[in-house]
Amino acid sequence: MSRLIPHPMLSVALVLFWMVLTSFSPGHLLLGSMIALVAGRAMAALHPERPRIRRWSVVPRLLWTLFMDVLRSNIAVTRLILTEGNGKRSSTFLVVPLTLRSQNALAVLSIIVTSTPGTAWIEYVSETGMLTVHIFDDKEAEHYRKVIKETYEPMLMEIFE
Repeated sequence: MSRLIPHPMLSVALVLFWMVLTSFSPGHLLLGSMIALVAGRAMAALHPERPRIRRWSVVPRLLWTLFMDVLRSNIAVTRLILTEGNGKRSSTFLVVPLTLRSQNALAVLSIIVTSTPGTAWIEYVSETGMLTVHIFDDKEAEHYRKVIKETYEPMLMEIFE
């Protein structure tokens, strides 16, 4: 069974997403299932590290913190665009040294950083642990450094390491 469907949860999630994005019909169900099987096999060929979550109790706190940060960032970016326009603000690249080493934790951090409006994950150098993030407003650089280093990194280390 594991050879046919090497990542069953991924395959089921992909079929469900496919059905949500398309209209339900037997043809779409069959097509979505075939795509999910191919994607599961492709994922198995990459040999990803299996995520080992050590402390599930931290996950709700992480999700709540992320929700509040996304909400705050949406308001801040909207305010900047509507009131200050492009002339009064400048964007910048922020370099943050990380002690986080788990591939799964780094993947989650990249999703967090990229999903937060006003920021984008640019580069991570694994040899030095340096993360480069693009910040929409350079006045917020120290805030984002603090949030990444003092909020998200400790939570992710607690969850994954």
